[in-house]
Amino acid sequence: MEKTPNKLLIVLAFFSIYVIWGSTYLLNKIAVSELAPFMLAAIRFITAGVLIFILCKFLGIKISITKTQLKNTIIAGFLFLTFGNGIVVWALRFVDSGFAALEISAQPLIVLFLLRVIDGKKIKTMSLIGVGLGIIGMYLLVSQKQIISDSDSIIGMGMIFICLVSWAYGSIFVSKADLPANYFVNTGYQMISGGIMLMLGSFAFGESWSLPTTWSGEVQISMILLILFGSIVAFTSFNYLLKAVSPEKVATSTYVNPIIAMSLGWYFLNEQITMQSSIAAIVLLTGVYFINTKKKLILLSRFKGRLRPKKVEIE
Repeated sequence: MEKTPNKLLIVLAFFSIYVIWGSTYLLNKIAVSELAPFMLAAIRFITAGVLIFILCKFLGIKISITKTQLKNTIIAGFLFLTFGNGIVVWALRFVDSGFAALEISAQPLIVLFLLRVIDGKKIKTMSLIGVGLGIIGMYLLVSQKQIISDSDSIIGMGMIFICLVSWAYGSIFVSKADLPANYFVNTGYQMISGGIMLMLGSFAFGESWSLPTTWSGEVQISMILLILFGSIVAFTSFNYLLKAVSPEKVATSTYVNPIIAMSLGWYFLNEQITMQSSIAAIVLLTGVYFINTKKKLILLSRFKGRLRPKKVEIE
């Protein structure tokens, strides 16, 4: 008999991935302006993983897992953190944090396509409308002059899209994989494995490492917030939701993330929010809504039902 998910925990977990993750774009943008991207991400995730295991020890939670679970956490750590997050941090050197968040908001579209390819899941009519709107929104976003006129921005946006595919596939993989039952343990292993792979990547690309004592105050604060909230709280919430609800519902965090990211980037970093960006956001997020909503489908079916002629029985 499966355990019924705790509704309060689900609400708190959604708040974490909606609001906290929306702010991580700003924090990563601040940190990557001073630190090497893979070093930054490696330190963040390894530190978070170690802190999680210390917390497990303090709470008496066993961290022993099976070989299969270890393999699956390593795969998830690569898809989500090493590639899915590490490359995004790298791309933030060339792309505004708000642009990055808005592009990543297309994740439900990718999840939908992958579910169709992997599971053969039928794409409903309303979802197809959402996909069409999503494609238009993506075009409006990436066709702006400040992006197409800068080769670095084009490369950055392209790499973020590849990360988007990695994250979407990881969401589907984790929802089915044999992983540690405890969400802290699950997150801890993903953080450690993903962080170690990022560290190896940092060394391979010849990045220079520095001690936290040499960082500016803004970067130090950003890293603390990224480790405690962006990694431990939000990512644990994310892993919990992938088992408690469907991947499509988890992907709805992309409704809120870009709005928070664009607002914070505008307020703290003076990032420009163009009219075309605003229109792209409205179109893209409307498409995401159509993909995930069920109310529209129910209302549409009821409307169609009223249009059908009623059968008249002749006695």
